Amino acid sequence: MNDWNSIADDVKLGANVRLARFINLYGCAIGEETKIGAFVEIQKNASVGRRCKISSHTFICEGVSIEDNVFIGHGVIFTNDVYPRAAAADGRLQTEADWKVEPTVVHRGASVGSGATILCNLSIGENAIVGAGSVVTRDVPANAIVAGNPAKVLRYIEQSLEASNVRP
Repeated sequence: MNDWNSIADDVKLGANVRLARFINLYGCAIGEETKIGAFVEIQKNASVGRRCKISSHTFICEGVSIEDNVFIGHGVIFTNDVYPRAAAADGRLQTEADWKVEPTVVHRGASVGSGATILCNLSIGENAIVGAGSVVTRDVPANAIVAGNPAKVLRYIEQSLEASNVRP
């Protein structure tokens, strides 16, 4: 570890992972040949697949699973709680026992544009493209191009991007 990064002992890093400065990783798994940009936080029980690019200022919270060959743009925010609250009903500060982590899956080959917000309990389909600044509130089908707030399907990719994705 160096003075710029906070990488917990329980982080699983694949071979040839490239880490920029000023990142925070704990309890997560990062696949081989993935590149993590500056000012990225990846929380416990999150996973990033192989050959992904996670751009700067992105937040990947607990419960997020990113498959192989995924691009995440700058400043993308994932959520994991449907009803976030600071305090429990009795007024005390909430702990992990007071809420449930909701999962999110970004499937192989998908791309998420800069500034997008991805709500929890959904999936982004294989090779889908999420436009910059979009707010994803429901599942994104495979090969769909979505944009807006809330994100809506604009069209589908006519030719599968499968050939452009490197497979093991």
